[in-house]
Amino acid sequence: MNLIIDVGNTFVKFAVFNKNSILEKSRFEVSDFTTEFEAVCKNYKSLGNCIISSVGNFDPEYLEQVSDKLHIVFLDSNTPVPFKNLYQTPTTLGVDRLALVSASAVQYPEKNVLIIDAGTCITYDFINEQNEYLGGAISPGIQMRYKSLHNLTAKLPLLNIKMPERLIGDSSEEAIHSGVILGVISEIDGAIDAYKLKYADLTVILTGGNANFLSKQLKSSIFANSNFLLEGLNYILQFNLNA
Repeated sequence: MNLIIDVGNTFVKFAVFNKNSILEKSRFEVSDFTTEFEAVCKNYKSLGNCIISSVGNFDPEYLEQVSDKLHIVFLDSNTPVPFKNLYQTPTTLGVDRLALVSASAVQYPEKNVLIIDAGTCITYDFINEQNEYLGGAISPGIQMRYKSLHNLTAKLPLLNIKMPERLIGDSSEEAIHSGVILGVISEIDGAIDAYKLKYADLTVILTGGNANFLSKQLKSSIFANSNFLLEGLNYILQFNLNA
């Protein structure tokens, strides 16, 4: 069994895999790491391997706790992955994007795939049918757009995500919802259309925290998968164990 550890700035995600099947996943604050790690090891005594993906600083004490019990692959720009990376600055490529592209390489071999991760940022990553990762794009996520409107102006309120009732907002709040949400939807649909002009046989994957909300609104045919990043990390771990 494999343990996937995805470390963010505030929260950590655990996922337990038996081969390619996810058995359990959890999300908790970084400060609860020791308690949660001891619990998952107790519940799954067959755990043997682990991959750690961290976008922030991973406490050396936590790393030592894991290494005492499991074989670790620590994901960074030098970790072997199941695709050819043609990104011009590979050391600046986020580990989350490496995982998403890895999931595409394994689940959709010999296909042109656009992966859209709608989280804090909205990232677009493209891998072609030759298994070559070419790059993509990064833009502000939904919550970031709401916060920017509030923080960078004097009077606009900070709102929670909401699908606007109409195109033309008849109040400041409705105008913000229309601008943010319909703007994001138009951006994503536009990006997909642009890629399809160049790659007619395009497969589109939507993932991330806002994937379920957005998937109902997009005009394009997509596959929504909230576990895509975790699955990609598991594939990277397997790829390194079998190397």
